[in-house]
Amino acid sequence: MLAVVDDWGAVSAELSRWTRDHDAAPWQRVAEPWPGVIGSGAAWGSGLHGDGPPAGQEGASKREGDGRSPAGVFALGGAYGYADRAPKGTRWRYTPVDRRWVCVDDSASRAYGTIVETSAVEKDWTSSEAMARRDALYTWVVEVAHNPAHVAAGGSCIFLHVWRKADSPTVGCTAMERGKLEDVLAWLDPEAQPVFVLLPKASYAALAAPWGLPAR
Repeated sequence: MLAVVDDWGAVSAELSRWTRDHDAAPWQRVAEPWPGVIGSGAAWGSGLHGDGPPAGQEGASKREGDGRSPAGVFALGGAYGYADRAPKGTRWRYTPVDRRWVCVDDSASRAYGTIVETSAVEKDWTSSEAMARRDALYTWVVEVAHNPAHVAAGGSCIFLHVWRKADSPTVGCTAMERGKLEDVLAWLDPEAQPVFVLLPKASYAALAAPWGLPAR
């Protein structure tokens, strides 16, 4: 799945899904692109592409609390949501959550950057994000594996989730209309090992060929 923004300070993103049969096969776009929003701009994250800016690229690195969405290539973690079951057709690992579930964003915690059920662990954090919010934003959530080593202050709790509205930035996640996220959940195939790519247009143009990304 791709998220492409105009530049490092942009909030609006063009989202799209792509598939191919094998590494040497041409990419095929799945359905038409759709709108999304990211945080207050983007910054290089830590993921499958490495840590921070790739060779030949410039830009800031994602840090905890900066409000920016991580750029790069990332594996996808589990899905979570308010409902007992995921949307029809979902094959992705899904966990229903209630008020006991949080994502820990305290860098000093042993659980930093992880989603936990508070009744099952010893609390050692002073801040966290509720996974069962009082609004619709986390109706469905897919975890983006930014900072998989959980390096302190490297950024945490990055998700694909439901947007507040089309012009409302997130605090570091990528958000979209609920129905579109349900389409993504139904499309994700564990056997295909899908990834999430977020890049500004200029970086995408420079990295598409060496990274083997679709030609948009």
